[in-house]
Amino acid sequence: MVLESTVICVDNSEYMRNGDFVPTRLLAQQDAVNMVCNSKTRANPENTVALLTLGSLKVLSTLTNEVGKVLSSLHSIEPEGEVNFLTGIKIAQLALKHRQSKNHKTRIIIFVGSPIDSDEKDIQRLAKKLKKEKVNVDIVNFGETEDNTEKLTNFVSTLNGKEGTGSHIVTVSIGPTLSDALKKSPILSGEDMGGMGGSGFDFIDANQDPDLALALRVSLEEQRQRQEEENKGSGGPGDAPVSAGLGDNVDLSQLSEEEQIALAMQMSLAGVEDDMPKAEETTPGSSAEADDDLGDPDVLADVMQIPSSSNR
Repeated sequence: MVLESTVICVDNSEYMRNGDFVPTRLLAQQDAVNMVCNSKTRANPENTVALLTLGSLKVLSTLTNEVGKVLSSLHSIEPEGEVNFLTGIKIAQLALKHRQSKNHKTRIIIFVGSPIDSDEKDIQRLAKKLKKEKVNVDIVNFGETEDNTEKLTNFVSTLNGKEGTGSHIVTVSIGPTLSDALKKSPILSGEDMGGMGGSGFDFIDANQDPDLALALRVSLEEQRQRQEEENKGSGGPGDAPVSAGLGDNVDLSQLSEEEQIALAMQMSLAGVEDDMPKAEETTPGSSAEADDDLGDPDVLADVMQIPSSSNR
């Protein structure tokens, strides 16, 4: 799980009064920021988030893992002034530079719904500086896409360079809400996220059932740690038990919902069995029968205390 400090920059210029995004650009933006904050902190409890406005250039919340403080400040934002794209990013960069957790990766997420008047050369110069300091930037481009898309795309391209993929831009047309557009975007499902969007359990809506998503992700992490310890103790992966490698070698996106749940349960049961004293010698084939039971939907339903398909 990636440790990350993130500064979210909210566009609160007068353009945010427009109603092309229901109910207004500002309120649609607040809903999306709420989702991003929760996703970041759920990805890792040690992740921190800060909040900055681009119109009034105020740091409403310094870096913290207490989402309530950030959201409380978020809902107090009112439209004022013009967007200050370059200055806002510089302030966000300064906040990240003085973060307490120096082992955290750094990221800035910028919502831009107003025309950017900054000179192209100044934008490129700032992008090169951020790249040098290893600060990733995600941009949500909406509202004034005709004016801003080219500038913002070039900004992200300069940040990433030829081979980089750490920074992203998502351009949202009028129609879908900002939250819906972000759910499947690289901003929430990027390879470095380690959060809900990239967990591999696509059948779970993390916003509806965050506890289950977290439990499955922790189960995978514990299995990987057990595998590493077993490999070190036995002298190599060749001596590791059969259960090792489930989390690394299986493509979860190709499994059905029942198969993914069965896999997560196998990982959890493997940890319980390691801590239990060995029973008397079992009869041949008992291990295979247990594995078959884990793949049986009725057995899984009984273990998880949910109605089986035969009783519905």
